[in-house]
Amino acid sequence: MPAQGTMNTRRLFFFLFFILFGALLVAGSFSLLKPPSREKASLTPLSIAFDWTPNTNHTGIYVALAKNWYAEEGIDLKILPYSDSVSTDVLVNAGTVDLGISSTEAITADMAAGAPVVSVAAIIAHTTSSLAVLKDSDITRPAQLEGKIYGGYGAPFEEPVIGTMIRTDGGTGAFENVTLNMDPLEALRTKRIDFSWIFDAWQGVAAKRAGVVLTTFPINQYGIPDYSTPDIITSPDTLKEKKDALKRFMKATARGYEYARTHPRESAQMLIDAAPAGTFPDEGLVFESQEYLSPRYADIGKPWGVQAAASWHDYPAFMLANKAVFDASGKPITSLDFDTLYTNELFE
Repeated sequence: MPAQGTMNTRRLFFFLFFILFGALLVAGSFSLLKPPSREKASLTPLSIAFDWTPNTNHTGIYVALAKNWYAEEGIDLKILPYSDSVSTDVLVNAGTVDLGISSTEAITADMAAGAPVVSVAAIIAHTTSSLAVLKDSDITRPAQLEGKIYGGYGAPFEEPVIGTMIRTDGGTGAFENVTLNMDPLEALRTKRIDFSWIFDAWQGVAAKRAGVVLTTFPINQYGIPDYSTPDIITSPDTLKEKKDALKRFMKATARGYEYARTHPRESAQMLIDAAPAGTFPDEGLVFESQEYLSPRYADIGKPWGVQAAASWHDYPAFMLANKAVFDASGKPITSLDFDTLYTNELFE
């Protein structure tokens, strides 16, 4: 039978051991928690506003987030939820957000109206939109759109673009223009309109999946200068004040889109996983759209995002020539410094 002193010594030993072990556990827990906190605090916050709900135009950004590439570049990127009550361009110009996604037409209009934003990357190298009709309409060429009902979005550039396409194909350019308050595919399917302007990578794929057979006329094949769109934008002030952070953002973003170019299915899954629940009732649409768009983000052998001068000179000049761009007072403008609309400096 052990002596009482020995028992007390053992009890003291175990008591001290458990105190020390508990202290080490607590210290270890704090050591595990503190580094991420410090790491998070060291990241530069940037925000981006989308032009629409999440879709395959945005895939590269979601890939870069999923792969942790923004954090690797020291960026804490926040995606703002899409709102149809205020345009991305307004938020970016006001400095409410650092970055946004916009269109070539909107960027040109912003500059003319005195609320400038600057395109810093082309998401898609060439326009992927078309005029679309139902195949059973027996319309097989743009000239046959003469006098037909167009269901559009109410933008000033639509009429000169469509009129030019019809004239280029031999018509006079006359057609009836109505602004839709419903999905253009549904308006076509129910024959409320004869044709509409669709985005091939999304609406074109959606129509196919829904069994709506279309005939399409690509915008850039009938007298309209080609252009890159959509585009990532920032404000002139943000570009000046946060250039280093924006360069790091662009490095991660380019990496995301380059990955999406060669891994369409994996990238589409990252987009689906990251988007809010219920964003994609038809996940197959995302995969099929991504297969269509991945090879079109940039030309073969060219890096993603770098913008061609022709995209920012020819199409904006076309809009100005057709009095589709207005100053703040609503008067058509006749000249604009096109080089102020874009920059490739974040790729340098």
